[in-house]
Amino acid sequence: MLARIVPPGIAVAESFGDLPDARLFPAEEAGVRGALDGRRREYTTVRHLARIAMRELAVPPAAVPPGARREPLWPAGIVGSMTHCAGYRAAALGRADRHAAIGVDAEPHRPLPPGVLARIASRAEPPRLARLAERRPDVHWDCVLFSAKEAVYKAWFALTGSGLAAREADVGFGAEGEAFGAFGAEGGAFGVEVNAVRGGGAAVARRPPLAMSGRWYVDRGLVFVAVTVTPRAPAPAPGQGSGSAG
Repeated sequence: MLARIVPPGIAVAESFGDLPDARLFPAEEAGVRGALDGRRREYTTVRHLARIAMRELAVPPAAVPPGARREPLWPAGIVGSMTHCAGYRAAALGRADRHAAIGVDAEPHRPLPPGVLARIASRAEPPRLARLAERRPDVHWDCVLFSAKEAVYKAWFALTGSGLAAREADVGFGAEGEAFGAFGAEGGAFGVEVNAVRGGGAAVARRPPLAMSGRWYVDRGLVFVAVTVTPRAPAPAPGQGSGSAG
């Protein structure tokens, strides 16, 4: 499912359930020490899937231990993201020279519990969702927004090492009809404007060449979202410009 919405060059491995042959590397055990069986199985499965994606990138299988804030620590030169929800697990990996950060998320396609949208939405987002719902009432737009913000957070944290409040990311699905783009009735693209004001996030937010965009898709009762951040173009060397030679 995620493979349909990630850019070229990103390897995706996914499963609609836990894999009985999945095993952890020793460095990964600390992340589920004392965890219940269900949590241990999903944790193990997504790391097994990450190693399948590594193989697609011609990268030797490596441990993906948790960091200080439980973020996945990827091998050098690799960026990636993992997700799991009821009935689905996935990992998406790319090379750092092509992608600055990746964030993926999957959620059951159903309305958010009461009060959640008010906690996560920026001021501009609910009116947009209402207009989209008039055109496509079969899509739970609040759920798509929630999943998009989860993916944005993962990409942002991987990029900056700092947190991001849900309201600091403004997700725009475009005008009515534009949200579906080339993906048909079940999915589309969105843009992200980050208004972070804290720590390292603020420094990154002030640099407009960084571009964050995403795609979403609904199928099998699930919402799938992928966000990618493209690397900045290197600054031109002194004396070099973008114009034609004189």
